Amino acid sequence: MQLLRLLSLSSAVSAAALVQPRQACTNPEKRVEFRTLDAAAQKQYTDAVMCLATKPSGLNLGLNTTLYDDFSYVHTHLNKITPDANHLLSPLLRHVPSLAPILRAALPRPAARMRLHRPHGLLGLVLDAADTAHSSIWSLVGGNGGTDKVEKTGTQEWMCLTDGPFKDLRPAYNELEYAPHCLSRDFYDGKNRPGTMRGSAYDAAELKFISERETYADFRLYLESIPHGSIHSAVGGQKGDLKPSSSPNDPLFFCTTPRSTVSDQPPAGGVKSTLDDVMPFMGLAADIKISEVMTTQNDLLCYTY
Repeated sequence: MQLLRLLSLSSAVSAAALVQPRQACTNPEKRVEFRTLDAAAQKQYTDAVMCLATKPSGLNLGLNTTLYDDFSYVHTHLNKITPDANHLLSPLLRHVPSLAPILRAALPRPAARMRLHRPHGLLGLVLDAADTAHSSIWSLVGGNGGTDKVEKTGTQEWMCLTDGPFKDLRPAYNELEYAPHCLSRDFYDGKNRPGTMRGSAYDAAELKFISERETYADFRLYLESIPHGSIHSAVGGQKGDLKPSSSPNDPLFFCTTPRSTVSDQPPAGGVKSTLDDVMPFMGLAADIKISEVMTTQNDLLCYTY
């Protein structure tokens, strides 16, 4: 009932926004691999993420949680009711245009006026796919969870982060369940810890193979199930946050979300999508049409690589 109420409110509030034409992008942000940012820019991003965890929920549902937890709440609920919504790469893309403005709004001024870089961490994992567990990126965002620091919520065990800028984050949810716990990672390849961390599923050769698929249906299937799914599994493992639908618990989620397009060819039994279909944000941000994220060169996304 609460979810239906929120979806209705979201649609009503954002209806006016949907008829506003998008303007051209005049000062695009350049998204870069996280390690290429200087130390000040890296800290600016990690501090902004931590700042969200100090702000109350903005979903107007009476939740005793934080603005940071809102991303996981929305992602999980939309994933349950629209797992293949609009034929996009699951509900992940919904958070791409919403993160930066929310980060800026949460920051105290004058920090909010600074140019906030949204790093592209997926490239780092691709570059280091031969030995992901020992990538230098972990020294900047915290590494694997510690086997000597474990928490339990219900039947779920968590391997808590013990280093890095996010080690004190305490996500509120495990999927749909309210289950406050330490931010956790569990480097795992399905057999061993850390093992290969499924590196061959997201190395340069695999991504080249996927990019050469001739139909959107094949491209989406391969991209979603192989590199995307493998990174979630490899970092989240069995006892980490990146594995379930509440994966926005881990800030790495926002660095590894891909951008894709929409197809007018539905999968078997599916519903045909159009550019006028709307992606709901449940009040986290204004709902938007698919047509608004078909390019990064407008005032909504406004970035290059």
